[in-house]
Amino acid sequence: MLRFDEIGVLPEPGDNVAISSRRLEAGTRIDVAGTPVTLPHTVLEGHRFVARPVATGDPLLSWNTPFARALRDLEVGDYVCTPTSLAAVSVRGVEGLPQEPSARNEPLDPYELDESALNFGKQVTSVEQPGTFLGYKREQGPAGTRNHVVLMATSSTSSGFVTELARRFDGAEGFDGVVPVAHTEGGEQGTPNNLSVLLATLAGFALNPNVGAVLIVDSDGELVSGQAIQDFMAAQGYPSIKVPHAFFTRQGGFEADLTAAGQLVEPWLSVVATQEREEVPLADLWIGLQCGGSDAFSGVSANPLSGAVAREVIRHGGIAVLAETDELIGAEGYVLKNVRDLPTARRFLKTVQSFKERVGWHGHTAEGNPSGGNVYRGLYNIVLKSVGAARKLDRDVRLDHVIDYAERMPGHGFVFMDSPGNDLESVAGQVASGCNLIFFTTGNGSITNFPFVPTIKFVTTSTRYELLHAEMDVDAGRYLTGTSMDQLTGETLDLTVRVASGEPSAGERAGHSQVSIWRNWRQSGPREGISITTDGRTSRKLEDLPTEDRDAPLEALPLKVDGAGAASDAAAGSPASAPPRSPAGGEGGRRQATAVDLLAADGRRVPEAVGLILPTSLCSGQIALRLAAQAEAEHWAGDAVTRMVALPHTEGCGSSGGASEETFARTMLGYLLHPNTRMALLLEHGCEKTHNDYFRSRLVEAGADPSRFGWASIQADGGLEAVTGRVRDWFGSFNLPAPEEVTGTLGDLTVALEARGPLTPVTAEAMAQIGREIVGAGGSVVLSSRGALLSDEGFRYAAFGSPAAVGPTIAHGQRFAAKGWHVMRMPGTDWMETATGFGAGGVQQVLAHVAGGTLSAQRFVPVVEFSNDPETVAKYGDDLDAVASGNAQEQARAGLEIVAEVASRRHVPKAVASGNVGFQITRGLLGTSM
Repeated sequence: MLRFDEIGVLPEPGDNVAISSRRLEAGTRIDVAGTPVTLPHTVLEGHRFVARPVATGDPLLSWNTPFARALRDLEVGDYVCTPTSLAAVSVRGVEGLPQEPSARNEPLDPYELDESALNFGKQVTSVEQPGTFLGYKREQGPAGTRNHVVLMATSSTSSGFVTELARRFDGAEGFDGVVPVAHTEGGEQGTPNNLSVLLATLAGFALNPNVGAVLIVDSDGELVSGQAIQDFMAAQGYPSIKVPHAFFTRQGGFEADLTAAGQLVEPWLSVVATQEREEVPLADLWIGLQCGGSDAFSGVSANPLSGAVAREVIRHGGIAVLAETDELIGAEGYVLKNVRDLPTARRFLKTVQSFKERVGWHGHTAEGNPSGGNVYRGLYNIVLKSVGAARKLDRDVRLDHVIDYAERMPGHGFVFMDSPGNDLESVAGQVASGCNLIFFTTGNGSITNFPFVPTIKFVTTSTRYELLHAEMDVDAGRYLTGTSMDQLTGETLDLTVRVASGEPSAGERAGHSQVSIWRNWRQSGPREGISITTDGRTSRKLEDLPTEDRDAPLEALPLKVDGAGAASDAAAGSPASAPPRSPAGGEGGRRQATAVDLLAADGRRVPEAVGLILPTSLCSGQIALRLAAQAEAEHWAGDAVTRMVALPHTEGCGSSGGASEETFARTMLGYLLHPNTRMALLLEHGCEKTHNDYFRSRLVEAGADPSRFGWASIQADGGLEAVTGRVRDWFGSFNLPAPEEVTGTLGDLTVALEARGPLTPVTAEAMAQIGREIVGAGGSVVLSSRGALLSDEGFRYAAFGSPAAVGPTIAHGQRFAAKGWHVMRMPGTDWMETATGFGAGGVQQVLAHVAGGTLSAQRFVPVVEFSNDPETVAKYGDDLDAVASGNAQEQARAGLEIVAEVASRRHVPKAVASGNVGFQITRGLLGTSM
């Protein structure tokens, strides 16, 4: 028989349920206050069981906060499970579970503020002799804990550029390094709803004390530009940038621009390297408080510890910033237990309500915040997650200020910043507000790190710390095994000072580096048939949402095209019955399909055989990228693949479910099942919403065999070194022969046609001829529903024999059921999201006509760019794969020839060769950060 104190944890003495500190199998006997109890069901580590009898309908309490209601009379030892938690555990194949849930989640009723009962208390007492650390003094604001040269893209269109530019400064010595800030925002046509958030974030990045110099990069003519940032800073009263800095606009070829930008950065290196650390007050320590991959013990060990250390930093005059608005819903009373004044309390509640409303516009509630990993490890719902997260605010600390996302710091003390629960997006806001150090608590072992602000990671249990010790900094689990909180607080404060003074954190030693800014949200107000009430009592079934808004799958059958085809001079008004001229020569109906050299791999004719490492969420993206590069360099798959690819992205966790999750899953499966994918391994972080088990079930639903794929987990496998070995072993375990070279035609390919910028009637006709040639040879062509080609009447007439408008045949990322002409529904106009949708639908190459500028390449699908526009050719000729001139037939021939060259692997697209690559998954119209 086990003693209660050996296996149970009560967060607060008055709680009626306990947290199990280990897995307890059904039939386990425990001693509860002298009474023997036999557990009727299996209770997983971190899950709750009844510690005192609870009557039907009575609340279940943790931290003396109701998180659920009993569905029946519950006895001591009964397993507490809600419908969501039981489902999350059942899908993992756990045995010994009950058939029915024992509790229901507590409704998310709006918090009612009793203003007369508010405690307007005092902040914690300052220390008599404030401490110091070794930092980099700045002309304005606090000192830096690091000294980086930062290359910052103003929008996603320049993200590939700053990433490649930073790579060229690898190994720069004498300071903390040259790092890129590459992100996903601001690249869509039109004004995004998050424009003010984006500008505030970028401005705040430039002013962060850890920045020793900054280059701000934009593209010619874009909305989110360096000038827009300067105008925003002036209008909002921001101070000027005091460190070495410059604004650079990309206006020519990629390589030429890299050289020009590099010449701006080069002189800064010696200047930044001469700066030395000096003794500065701990008041200059501004700490962002974060949690990610949380579990049931986050609110017991790691979060209280981070809150206690933050309390000590405040006592020394510093600042601590709590964030993640949706992860405080249900914990409002705790946050407001000690507040500076009534306006601060009101602003906090207004911020929470505003967040709930925005989520409601998209058909969601905050209850969708907990990830699958959260629920699996004991955080059944948002209330439990929120109350645990709120423990980063120590009980003795007063809430002093409430600020917007990325807003400049209004004063010292304890600050709450509005942000989503998405860890990376929330951290970005704190960094923009001026934080120079991050405390990141984790139950499952999150390993994220910001490029120029160090992260100290606190893990909740000693077991998890031992598993991931190379990636973690603090073992908060020692509190569960007897070490006092005071001792842990002192030790961790010492570590904090050392890291602030230059000692590398675990994340820095491992090279972790990720940026994600609060992503754009598509709905700007309530909409009939989509929006729900903030308390969640009005719900929406996925199938009841409008088809277009939820991006529902379509029949996936090709467009019906006039069999005679359109004349080559259709744009000039010739009748559709005129005999078409084939760009490859010959009359209509007697096309001579262009020959290409393909590969025969696994019974398919393909232009390449790819080895794919697919991260299941944003948190494993950067690791996947590093593993793919190592696998390529060391030939882990031998000759079985032509190249190794990873597809890092920002989805799979920290975002809403429903329609956006369906589009995300469809996109991911599209790459796993892509005809060019010969070997594919899924890499989970371990605590995300869309983990490996999630995708196993999705593959089964799609009729695919999960055993065809590799599976690895950063957390479960024991960290970066262990997971690297696992991935290497999987790719090396096959003895697949090298693909054979065979002769094929363009009819063996699926090609997307795209046009960006002005399009002449002759070029529109040429693009139509290219498409007709490919389809006529037996291949498929995919167009964007929002693209310039489909909106061009001349193109439609030349391609389809009729100027009539056509609608989508496939949803975003959907694979088609039969070959021919297809139109993919595109929720937005961001180029990288468009290209990613194409690839998921089975596209093997994108041919884009560009005018006024060039495009980034996509990591998986080659993007081939050509132009007939003289100004574009003159300005960006070095980045073009082909120049088209002459009449429509001659332009079409040029396009087809370069498609054949790339498919035959005789030409590498210029954007790929230069390193100007990216990948991004859309959230559709209903996805939002959570």
